[in-house]
Amino acid sequence: MTERKGRTVGGTECSWCKAARGGTGVAVITLRSSKPPNTHRLQTALHKLQNSHPILRSTLLQHTNTFSFLTSPTPFLQLTTHDLSSNQNNTNDSISLSPLQQILELELNNDSEWRDAKRDSTEMFFGSVYALPNNVWVVALRLHVVACDRTTAVSLLGELLELMEEKEEILSEENDKKVKHEASLAIEDLVPREKTKKALLARGFDMLGYSLNSLRLTNMKFCDTKATRFSQVVRLQLNQDDTKGVLAGCALNGIKVCGVLSAAGLMAAHGSKRGSKKYGIVTLTDCRSTLQSRLSDNFGFYHSAILNSHEMKGGETLWELAKKTYGAFANSKKCNKHFSDMADLNFLMCKAIENPGLTPSSSLRTAIMSVFEDTVIDDSIKKQREVGVEDYMGCASVHGVGPSIAIFDTIRDGSLDCACVYPAPLHSREQMQEVVGKMKAILIDAAKTFKK
Repeated sequence: MTERKGRTVGGTECSWCKAARGGTGVAVITLRSSKPPNTHRLQTALHKLQNSHPILRSTLLQHTNTFSFLTSPTPFLQLTTHDLSSNQNNTNDSISLSPLQQILELELNNDSEWRDAKRDSTEMFFGSVYALPNNVWVVALRLHVVACDRTTAVSLLGELLELMEEKEEILSEENDKKVKHEASLAIEDLVPREKTKKALLARGFDMLGYSLNSLRLTNMKFCDTKATRFSQVVRLQLNQDDTKGVLAGCALNGIKVCGVLSAAGLMAAHGSKRGSKKYGIVTLTDCRSTLQSRLSDNFGFYHSAILNSHEMKGGETLWELAKKTYGAFANSKKCNKHFSDMADLNFLMCKAIENPGLTPSSSLRTAIMSVFEDTVIDDSIKKQREVGVEDYMGCASVHGVGPSIAIFDTIRDGSLDCACVYPAPLHSREQMQEVVGKMKAILIDAAKTFKK
């Protein structure tokens, strides 16, 4: 019998373990279909994914304040089914949500397994099938972020679609040769040492700088700082024509989409505020291609963060601001700050979790917005339709520590589609719909110049 394999979590993984207990760090992918999924076929496909990626069949063990992975030799995910076909929109606000978004928000806030500090062992991967009114079915995949950054989520979805296309006899075959038995190393064990070196004095100055600057950053107005928090989502979508204009503007200005999203967010949040204000933007970058040792498995958390502050005076134009915000990030990355400051930001994140009073109004807000350096490009719409997937959304929760808005952007079939996640009731849905609506208007207006 194959023994269980294990390893201690790394520094970045440990910070996410602590964050998930407060509500941040639940990754969810939801897929909508108008026909009932074949649950046996789906579970078989998910088991094959667990066989291929050890971290998906791992449990998280807690020993006081330390955590470790224990990997099972066999897959164990069991799909759960829920019949909500008689329920209407079951949210607490007056705004009607699509079934897809209802389930997304429900799963983002289903963190009981990771919130309970008394548990000494928790699984990393869960799957559910929901039956909803009007012959709608939603498949929800929920993962702990230590097992699933955005690159992992994209790969997981792509591999699942391929498996669902396979013939039944091929899908059900047991292929022990493809079973991997150990989760890949933590990001800290794979970063080139020369890129993480920092003098003790320099580390002290940087830690002090991050701490002091965070107190000077401006936040969006908080609606309710006392009530229990949960994550909600506003969706930002552009049509193909407007998306082409945005992409053309990015190409002409030598920037990525994260720069223009950051700029639009800053302009929408600053709005009619008077005077000069500073805002924090966190940019998450996938480090896989620059790690020293080749990953034995692509699944896990291998992103790092760069925090930049930007001063807004009012009257900025989108493309100039976009070049400024992207330039600040690009310069920081060129200096390897995503590696050299990794331990500092993880430490400060954990300190904020342990001492909410260190943040404005105990809000646990570390920045006004987070974005990803690279946009996901999804051209698999045809393949998705062939297996019955009509729409999907994916993102992670932020109602513990994190930004006021976390943007998960995808370009699907030529159209920009963003899931904008925020902590409620710290911010209200009406407030966030207004901010995201302003962002959309700013993007559409800026795209006009570059439309052909």
